[in-house]
Amino acid sequence: MTAAPDQDLTVRADGDALHLGGALTVWTLPRLPQDGGGATRIDLSGLTRLDTAGAWHLARLRAEGARIDGLDEAQQALLDTVTKAVPQPEPAPPAMARWRAALDATGRRVVRAGVFLREICEYLGRFLAALARAIRHPRDFRLTSLVHHCQETGLRAVPIVALMSFLIGVVLAFQGAAQLSQFGAEIFVVELIAISILRELGILLTAIIVAGRTASALTASIGSMKMREEIDAMRTLGMDPDMVLILPRVLALIITLPILGLVANVSGLVGGAIMSWIELGISPSMFRYRLISETSVDHVIVGLSKAPVFALVIGVIGCHAGMKVGKDAESLGAQTSTAVVNAIFAVIVIDALFSVFFAKVGL
Repeated sequence: MTAAPDQDLTVRADGDALHLGGALTVWTLPRLPQDGGGATRIDLSGLTRLDTAGAWHLARLRAEGARIDGLDEAQQALLDTVTKAVPQPEPAPPAMARWRAALDATGRRVVRAGVFLREICEYLGRFLAALARAIRHPRDFRLTSLVHHCQETGLRAVPIVALMSFLIGVVLAFQGAAQLSQFGAEIFVVELIAISILRELGILLTAIIVAGRTASALTASIGSMKMREEIDAMRTLGMDPDMVLILPRVLALIITLPILGLVANVSGLVGGAIMSWIELGISPSMFRYRLISETSVDHVIVGLSKAPVFALVIGVIGCHAGMKVGKDAESLGAQTSTAVVNAIFAVIVIDALFSVFFAKVGL
C-alpha cells in the first residue's frame, strides 16, 4: 500500500544521528531502518506529522537509549502521553534470605495441606449425604453400578493380593526361622507369622495395593468424564454426581476391602505354613494347632476392623482427585499420580494411629 503525498517520510543518516522529515505515521513506519539504524540521536525538526503509531515507535527508541530532538509542543505532548501509556515491566521482587524462603515454602505447604484436608472432609460429607439419601430413597441408588465396581475393585484384585500375601508369608517364615533358630525357639515362628499377618501386614499391604490400583482408576475414570464435560451433562439432566459417581465407587471399596484383607490373611498363613514345613519341619497339622491355640482372635478383629476406614479414605481421595481434573490431559496425569501418593500416605498414617489406639486400649 502506497502512502499519500502528504505522508511522505524522508530519512537521512548522519553518523550516529538520524534525521527524519515529513510524516511519521503508521503508513510510513516501514521505511524506517530496523531499531533506528543504531542511531543515538534522532532529529525530528523536519517532522510535519506524527500519529500514535509513530509516537509509540519513538517512545520505544527513547527507552532503548536514543535521544529525541526537534519535536514541537503538540508532538512532544503526544510522545509523552504515549510513553506514559506504554506498560512498564514489573520490577523483579527482591531476593529473600534463605531462612525466609524456607519459612515461606513451609508455610505454603502447610496451607496447601490444610486446604487438602478441608476438601477431603467436604467429599467425605458428600459421600455420607449421598448414602443417607440412598437409604431414604432406595430407588435412586444404582445397584448395577455398585456390583460393577465391586467386581472391578475387588474380584479383579484377588490374584495380585493373594500372590503378594503368599510371598510375604514365605519371607516372614524364612527370616523368622533364621533368627529364632539361634535361640532354639523355632516353634514360635507360627506366632510370629500369625500376629504379623493377621494384625498388620495382611490388611496394610492389601490397602496399599488397592490404593495404588483403585485410587488411580477412580481418578482416571471420573477425571476423563469431567474432561468430556459428562459431569456437567449429568447436572443438566438433573442427576446428582455424588449419587451416580461417588457413592457406588466408595461403597464398593468399603464392601470389598475387608474381603480382600481376609484373602490376604489366608494366603499369607498358607505361605508361612509351607515355608515353615520346608525350612523348620513344622508340619501343617502342628502349624494349624499352634495357630488356633496360641493366636487370639483379637488379632483378626483388629486387622479387619481397619479395612472399612482404609477403603473409605482411599475412595474419597480418589474421587476428590478425579473431580479436581481440569480440561487437559496433563491435569489428568498429575491428579492420578497425586491420588496414588496421597492414598498410600493416608493409609500408612491411619494404620499408625490405629496401632497406637489399640495399644492404649489393650487389644
